[in-house]
Amino acid sequence: MKLNEDWLTHGLIDFEYKKYLLLAYMKEIEQCFEEKRLYPFLSELVFHYNNLLRIKENKQLLSENFPKQLQKADLEKLKLSYQRIVKDDEMMQVLGEIVSFAIPKIKDTLDYGVDLYEEVARHIDIEPIGIAPLFNKEGYLFVCESHHKEIAIYRYQIASFRLSNEECFGIHTEFIGRQERNLVNTLEKIKVEIIKAHKAMPNPATFAAIARLHCPMESTLLPIAKRKLMQQIEQAA
Repeated sequence: MKLNEDWLTHGLIDFEYKKYLLLAYMKEIEQCFEEKRLYPFLSELVFHYNNLLRIKENKQLLSENFPKQLQKADLEKLKLSYQRIVKDDEMMQVLGEIVSFAIPKIKDTLDYGVDLYEEVARHIDIEPIGIAPLFNKEGYLFVCESHHKEIAIYRYQIASFRLSNEECFGIHTEFIGRQERNLVNTLEKIKVEIIKAHKAMPNPATFAAIARLHCPMESTLLPIAKRKLMQQIEQAA
């Protein structure tokens, strides 16, 4: 279940209906957290929580969240003017009550998700494999659990982009394959085999993210491992 970005103002504006919608969504999110599945659910909660806080602090934002109804179109100049559907004080009061109800509900579940994230992050170690080159913004990431033999192999690339005139960084990963590690097929040997198979990077930075607890790969282990790797590389820069 997904809570739309405009769930607050979309459809029926009724306290009981919105309460039911929110609680059903939160129940599913809590179930995901119980299963240690964090993404994309944790990011969604952060968005909804911050959005509600902004709306609570700025009533104009609440008005702007309403859908707009086309009033007239100037096809010649390609300009559209809109008339707001709702200008009802009573309805705005109902929306205020929904916001006041939703904020603490989401905050409780969000806190639980953040605690879970921090617990998992504490149990993931990022270790370089072999000699780390000076250029480490691109390379390979091995992800595995300490008590499992199978490792997932990803190619990673850290790129910069501008957001609100600030330079930000993001990490992109591409799944390469899986291998089984053992006394003979060590992480170092797997790295050598990957270099032979992918000659575009003759001396790539290679890291292992080793988790000391069990959690889902795609929805928890990999996203947190990527974040920790990026933080470690940024700190070393």
